[in-house]
Amino acid sequence: MDPDDPTEEIAVQHRLSRQHVVDMCRTMLARGYLKATEGNVSVRVPGHRLYAVTPSNYDYDRMRVADVCLVDFDGRQVPDDSGAGLEPSIECGMHANIYRQRPDVNAIVHTHQPYASALAFLRKPIPALTDEQVRFLGREVAIVDYAPSGTGFLARNVQKKVSSGDNAFIIANHGVVAVGTDPDRAVFNMALLEKVSIAYLLALTSEAGKVYTIPTAIREIAFGKLRADEKRIAAQITRAVQPLRVPADEPLPSADATAAESADAAEAASATPAPAQTTAGEAAGTESARLGYAISEYPDVDDVLRRLKALTAQPVRGLRHDALLDVLNYFDTRCRASKEITDRARGRIPGGVQHNLAFNYPFPLAVDKAEGAYLVDRDGNTYIDFLQAGGPTILGSNYAPVNERVAEVVRACGPVTGLFHEYELKLAEIIHRFMPHVQMYRSLGSGTEAVMAAVRGARAFTGKKMVIKVGGAYHGWSDTMVYGLRVPGTYRMNAKGIPFGATSRTRESFPHDLGQLKRKLIENRLRGGTAAVIVEPVGPESGTRPVPRDFNAHVRALCDEFGALLIFDEVITGFRLGLGGAAGYFGVTPDLTVLGKAVSGGYPMAGGVGGRADVMAVFGSGLDGKSGAHIQVGGTLSANPLSCAAGYFAIEEMARTNAPLIAGRAGDRLTRGLQRLIDSYGLPYVAYNQGSIVHLECSGVMLLDMRNPVKLLRENKARKRLMEQMGAAYTAHGIITLAGSRMYTSMADTDEVVDDALARFDRVFALVEGV
Repeated sequence: MDPDDPTEEIAVQHRLSRQHVVDMCRTMLARGYLKATEGNVSVRVPGHRLYAVTPSNYDYDRMRVADVCLVDFDGRQVPDDSGAGLEPSIECGMHANIYRQRPDVNAIVHTHQPYASALAFLRKPIPALTDEQVRFLGREVAIVDYAPSGTGFLARNVQKKVSSGDNAFIIANHGVVAVGTDPDRAVFNMALLEKVSIAYLLALTSEAGKVYTIPTAIREIAFGKLRADEKRIAAQITRAVQPLRVPADEPLPSADATAAESADAAEAASATPAPAQTTAGEAAGTESARLGYAISEYPDVDDVLRRLKALTAQPVRGLRHDALLDVLNYFDTRCRASKEITDRARGRIPGGVQHNLAFNYPFPLAVDKAEGAYLVDRDGNTYIDFLQAGGPTILGSNYAPVNERVAEVVRACGPVTGLFHEYELKLAEIIHRFMPHVQMYRSLGSGTEAVMAAVRGARAFTGKKMVIKVGGAYHGWSDTMVYGLRVPGTYRMNAKGIPFGATSRTRESFPHDLGQLKRKLIENRLRGGTAAVIVEPVGPESGTRPVPRDFNAHVRALCDEFGALLIFDEVITGFRLGLGGAAGYFGVTPDLTVLGKAVSGGYPMAGGVGGRADVMAVFGSGLDGKSGAHIQVGGTLSANPLSCAAGYFAIEEMARTNAPLIAGRAGDRLTRGLQRLIDSYGLPYVAYNQGSIVHLECSGVMLLDMRNPVKLLRENKARKRLMEQMGAAYTAHGIITLAGSRMYTSMADTDEVVDDALARFDRVFALVEGV
């Protein structure tokens, strides 16, 4: 900030682009390429048909951000209350024509520097003298025909020449124009032009007519590389969709306000006598409906998918090389203790870590402390925790009120007894209280175990064998479900070590494709019928491919039509979308519900399956049962006192505080802030959320599938690498995410925490190429 600049307190529109103009002018003044008021400089405003340009006849040494003018691509000045109201350069029509003609150009410099201008008077183009010149400036530095300054004739003459793909031009009897894919490149090209002009002039004066150029083949190779770069940058403009517009003065949603409202509501409820309840059945579910759900507004799925499609249609756009080196330097210098212990771990632990979430580029971090919204690694670095252990800690990490009550239970009976404990029942009862469709509940050790049990139970109950999942969805790592994993249409690609027989009765349907799902159900009739269809209710990979709002209702209808059970995998969404889960939010009742993660409040042995009483009867313990109807499930540590008590206390606390709703508003604030940043930087990235499940797609790798196998094979590695690099950049700036593309907010994420995170994302986005 400039303390002497009175406009600094005003929110200047398109500040970043204007600041680039000021910075370019200061750089060129310092190097002697600009004098006083001569020449002009502009920068494209990303995501808009606008550019920022220097004002007419104004001293560049005194120029402020607010003095820079905004002009549209028709060369007309845009009214702007946040600016100083100066007139733009008389050459703004020339700048507009260049931006229209060349979508790869994001910055333009027009100067009257001495040596290149000498060639303007000689009207001599500069041939291909060096491969460096061709690589950055083009085949030749051509002469633009003379026309008077500031006229439409000159603007059209320049436009004709820039269509060649060259990046520097000499205007006859006038000056020079250099363009670039970003402000730094435009300044570099202008400086390179002056260097080449000096060399060419010296050559001409020392031995006229004896200037030698590089071989044509070398020239064409160098120019081919330049054109490839220009096409890649141009694609970022031509294939982009208009970003979501988030005004700078729009207030962001407030988690703090929601927390205060929830606290007031809880206080009022505690002061009011509870009405008499006739039956537990009537009461079940009413409280979760009253508390509400984390999703304040369901995403416009068609628009999200359109933006994701545009993202994957563009070349990848990641960190500048120098910025990536700075990120890697952070890990090398600030995370040495993490590297040392994870390197040691490779000798005793396959891959060096025990959980897939811990695999991060360039190496895993070792965490010593977790508290609320923060993690602290072994080197003492503090991070904002948007991983939240993959989703279970809706109350925030290491939540003391739950820990203290769990400790009391453990002190009384230890973590496990092998016999029945009251908290097994309490957990099942409180789940039913908020999820009335879970009439009975069987605790197991993990989400993977719960999915295995649900599939086995569905087969036992229906007498059918076939199971259908949605391609790309993750339902744990059991043999049956490692099929179409993460990438739709890949079938058994990830099924190493799994016999064909284990997946022979599993089928996948492409996301959102209800027609294909129905065809699979019809085909399965010939194979004995479908036992169950299992879905992630918000879409595969926690909504990475979000489903339309009515998708689950249509799946429910198809299951009823074909006599299949509907299984909701609510390992992520259970309690996170609200205490009624996704079933409550969507108003769709599954036959079986898989729970995990949050069902034990972040404590171990988090998993279980619940649902209709008649279906759940097949899970009965013991050896009795009608004709051997009970299926084999179990686990020594399943339903242990520690895990069940933790789940019960965590759900109680989530109800008391309305943590899912607060976490959802934190997710809204984070998402809206990210959308504002994406808009301001003109990035192709896509941010959206389903409550406290926040998606930030920078590469779109998770959107590739086997419907376009060539694109998948060609781009998968590059897009995955970009996702990893962006995740590393977030980490280096103090933010932990899930693989650089997903975040889970919690009740601990106050407005202050989220705003701090947005400031950090702002610094990362400023490091992206072309910004």
